[in-house]
Amino acid sequence: MPNLLRVFIGTFNPVYEEDELVAVETNIDDMNPELYPFVIEQLLANGAHDAYLIPVIMKKGRPGIVLSALVNRGNLDNAANIIFSQTTTLGLRIQPVERRKLQRGSKTITTKFGKVKVKTVMTNGAERIVPEFEECKRIAQEQNIPLKEVYRLIEQEL
Repeated sequence: MPNLLRVFIGTFNPVYEEDELVAVETNIDDMNPELYPFVIEQLLANGAHDAYLIPVIMKKGRPGIVLSALVNRGNLDNAANIIFSQTTTLGLRIQPVERRKLQRGSKTITTKFGKVKVKTVMTNGAERIVPEFEECKRIAQEQNIPLKEVYRLIEQEL
């Protein structure tokens, strides 16, 4: 048996991208629930990668909400200002978060509905194509077709 070492020289292209973000969270139990959608919209419009609400039972059995936002560290002050000014919270939890995401993009394809924007996702060297929600919604409204049927027809063409 020969004593050999095999070496491969090349570059590694990961199938995902990595980000270092921060998660900003707060518990709220004393705010009008009609205000939450506006807060989420403001966070997303001002650079948050994600923002969402989780219903929870808080101390003394009170129903409450955990408001969470995922932001770049450089956008942390902006997100904090939005949360402090638009909600009743008195404090925030801030935690570093590592995120991995698949490589993605968008393109326009031709379908029986005309030109339609779709998302492209690269996974294991293969391209996966997913219809864009807003495009499907527009077609459903214009054609008076159920939204789920628009998705099915476009996916069938793909």
